[in-house]
Amino acid sequence: MTDLDTELAVDADTVAIDTIRTLVIDAIAQAKSGHPGAAIAMAPVGYTLWNHILNYDVTDPAWINRDRFVLSAGHASMLLYALLHLAGVRSTNRNGMSVELDDIRRFRRLGSPCAGHPEYGLADGIECTTGPLGTGVATSVGMAMAAKWQAAQFNRPGFDLFDYRVYALAGDGDMMEGIAQEAASLAGHLRLDNLCWIYDSNAITIEGDTSLAFTEDVATRFRAYGWTVTSVADANDTAALQRAFDQFRCHSGSPMLIVVRSIIGYGAPTKQGTAAAHSEPLGTDEARAAKRFYRWPPDAEFLVPEIAYEQFALGIGARGARVRRAWDTALARYRSVHPSLAEELDSMLTRTPRKGWDDGLPAYVTADGPMAGRVANHRALNTVAAAVPWLIGGASDLAPSTKTAIDGDAGHFSPTDYCGQNVHFGVREAAAAAAANGLALCGLRPFQAGFLVFSDFQRGPLRLGALMRQPVIHIYTHDSIGMGEDGPTHQPVEHLASLRAIPGLIDLRPADANEVTEAWRVIMSVTDRPVALILSKQDLPILERTAASTAAGLSRGAYVMADPPGDATLDVVIIASGSEVALALNARDLLSEAGIGVRVVSMPSWALFEAQDQQYRNAVLPPHVTARVSVEAATGFGWERHVGPSGRIIAMNGFGASGPGPDLNRHFGFTAENIARTAQQLLGVEPPAGSSTLPAGQRDHDRI
Repeated sequence: MTDLDTELAVDADTVAIDTIRTLVIDAIAQAKSGHPGAAIAMAPVGYTLWNHILNYDVTDPAWINRDRFVLSAGHASMLLYALLHLAGVRSTNRNGMSVELDDIRRFRRLGSPCAGHPEYGLADGIECTTGPLGTGVATSVGMAMAAKWQAAQFNRPGFDLFDYRVYALAGDGDMMEGIAQEAASLAGHLRLDNLCWIYDSNAITIEGDTSLAFTEDVATRFRAYGWTVTSVADANDTAALQRAFDQFRCHSGSPMLIVVRSIIGYGAPTKQGTAAAHSEPLGTDEARAAKRFYRWPPDAEFLVPEIAYEQFALGIGARGARVRRAWDTALARYRSVHPSLAEELDSMLTRTPRKGWDDGLPAYVTADGPMAGRVANHRALNTVAAAVPWLIGGASDLAPSTKTAIDGDAGHFSPTDYCGQNVHFGVREAAAAAAANGLALCGLRPFQAGFLVFSDFQRGPLRLGALMRQPVIHIYTHDSIGMGEDGPTHQPVEHLASLRAIPGLIDLRPADANEVTEAWRVIMSVTDRPVALILSKQDLPILERTAASTAAGLSRGAYVMADPPGDATLDVVIIASGSEVALALNARDLLSEAGIGVRVVSMPSWALFEAQDQQYRNAVLPPHVTARVSVEAATGFGWERHVGPSGRIIAMNGFGASGPGPDLNRHFGFTAENIARTAQQLLGVEPPAGSSTLPAGQRDHDRI
């Protein structure tokens, strides 16, 4: 400890803890922004958990059986970066992305892995992207579910390949968020005894004392969820923290909440325990005073005593190496004793389905129709699930409507059958999407399903899943006003545009059952992005196809369904997705009778089409053909990019209405006749008298 004040006699654990605290202070001071309070207060918790509890190989942070630590209170990100740095987390199996001291010096600066909130993929050891409160703990539930599934699927007598635990650090804000409450309820029901939430109860939020808006008894609420609850009266009591973590590791039958009482900004003499410590630098004088309180050189900056590194090397470093060696030895034996399971494990870890996984996917002819998108998806989903056992998921209490149950011997994920492929998320849409992210982060291929209109409830986890590039499959049915009588509260209008606006999310809205089949071939080939599969409730015809219009074109986002017959001139392009493709084909027939040459383009995916080279895009949408009409039973927002300034957009300009789907389509102009009339008007051709399909009494805001 020669680089510390030699007059101070401080034990090694305290030196390591105060190293974390002072790195937090210095990094935030240098960045001139950040959230010091919780990171300072939770330093003893982070240190105790990492250095004395976690089973974690710091040389391979992607090891599948590592314990996970999720910083749900992501604003306290400097706590995590300090832990990763001191523990020396860096992969030696690939290009390691460790957190170096220089990275901490560049906290919140462009290009630093130490971003304002933890971002998955920027540095080794960041388990998931967090920051939007409640979402991190909800994601941790999916991680714990994955551990349970993997243990049930792969563990055998004498071979506990999967026994990892999941820890999540949350604050008062997390406890207020609805998504966290959904997730806690689900975890309690599933008895996830490998899940531990650490609740930093400091009674302070940005606006001030939590008593302004939050007076409930959190411990009692969690006991009602079915959790075991224990508490630590002082966050600085590392012995008590150790006992609480030991209690968690020894208990069974329920998740555990550890309520840790802390003082936000502990050690900062005038700001500790106040909102002033939450989200701004301490200031020069306050920082120096806090360092003196820690018995730290007050003018030292980014000081890391060698003993701090040594403590982590002797703790998590040595323990992790020992545990990992034993696991590798067990895995080698497992491969010889259970070769088929080992092959399946490798398939899961590489997200590579076994050869021929798609051989059984159905193909359809026109005589097989009509068929709803959700029904076609049920068949495809079950085919894939039978060949890919690590595909698991379910609906938010809507499986009978979304048709997303996996039949046969798939089983139901529950405390009595953790290897079941069917997950009952309950009426918890937000938690379902977050848990699906957690399942994907741990190596499974998850899907979650619901009505498209309820994707609104999932916006936060959808966005974070795209940020993390996790291959979650989001299955949405009842995709338009065509779903009918439930009315505008259940009829999605703006939701397609909303999903398409998320960077990195692949949208797929198939036009018929064959496009649904092809959608699954695309989905299972995607390992670095989420997909939204958007399906109809109502029956759709099986579309007539030729060698030039095979549904395999879906993989390129858009393709030519039909062209003018023979060598006829191409006058207009009609672009549609989903259920409206059949209408576009019918409109083509009407226009062909009038001598107008029509190309119909099926565009199931904007994202995939925009990823194609310009040559292909021009081949599908010839630049010289400026007469274009788009048709989609949703808001027209964004279609300008495809129809151009001269085109027409047939879309919803308001909300839907309650009534049978066919009646609504006629009322809002989603008919072949209206499409044909719009194309004729665009071309300056007078439509036949009486061809308008818009009722005389239709309200102005409903007009197309």
